Amino acid sequence: MDKLVLFTESHLKTLLNKRTGESKFGEHVKLLPQVTDIYAQLNNLDVDYVIFGIPEDIGVFANYGKSGTSHAWQAAIKILLNIQSNDFTRANKVLILGYLDFGSYLEKLAALKQTNKKDITKARKLVSKIDVHVTELVYNIVKAGKKPIIIGGGHNNAYGNIKGSSLALKKPINAVNFDAHTDFRKEEGRHSGNGFSYAYSEGFLDKYFMFGLHENYTSSQIFKTLDTNSNLEYNTYESLAVRKQLKYKAELKRAYFHVESRPFGIEIDCDAIQNISSSAMTPSGFQVVKARMFVDYFARQSGATYLHICEAAPTQENESQIGKLITYLITDFIRAHEH
Repeated sequence: MDKLVLFTESHLKTLLNKRTGESKFGEHVKLLPQVTDIYAQLNNLDVDYVIFGIPEDIGVFANYGKSGTSHAWQAAIKILLNIQSNDFTRANKVLILGYLDFGSYLEKLAALKQTNKKDITKARKLVSKIDVHVTELVYNIVKAGKKPIIIGGGHNNAYGNIKGSSLALKKPINAVNFDAHTDFRKEEGRHSGNGFSYAYSEGFLDKYFMFGLHENYTSSQIFKTLDTNSNLEYNTYESLAVRKQLKYKAELKRAYFHVESRPFGIEIDCDAIQNISSSAMTPSGFQVVKARMFVDYFARQSGATYLHICEAAPTQENESQIGKLITYLITDFIRAHEH
């Protein structure tokens, strides 16, 4: 846990904006007093949800993507702490744990170039190191009977989420992914485009549903892989939103039927949401309300094990809006699971 930076009272005071007559989310969340023996502390704490950040964009860089995902955690936590605390948001059941600090890796990344194959290899080795820390932290949270809410970072961290959960539960898990891309690319060194394929090949992921793939950005080879493996299911954005061959709510049910046999992770890639600043921003994608409906539907199911929100890349101009988006998804997860 040497990379974990705990969220402290000092951090909370810096970010919390109290208002007379109002009760803010951040006034009621729990914090941990020390970084040692995370599992024992969590095991004895009366919370259901553990929120932590992974402020990195190394996996995105290693996949030739646009950087900026390292800023999502800070954007989100500022907004989350200052929403209202009420019976819907359930702040007293939430622990703000902190974030995994990969600053030393990001310093190394700054000297690398995507045009240099050797530099890409170096970045992918750094991603493998990140995997170790994400896996360990998720393992401890799930083993303690809590539900991790992970704010990325790149989608490379799906691997650590899946592996950590699988190890804690002592069995493979399933996953449902709201994404324009499969992230099931070949095992060529770790990056944001192959977290699920690595987790699957290593036996931590059993069944996987990809919701809303963009037909323009999924190769024929990957479609062939998906179509010949019964553990892998998908639908496309075009079939849902353009041609309207499929109904959204019916597809939610079909996706759940595919993953319901085991505990499952909920993965939200902000690349799938229209005009949201992300590593692969799209002008044609799902509206925010569809992403919220997705989280709400799956969080209501008993097998929901974690929520991962990734690939958002806020800028100074839209930091507040990205923070609000992530906060809506977090609170949708908590609300739905509580009900």
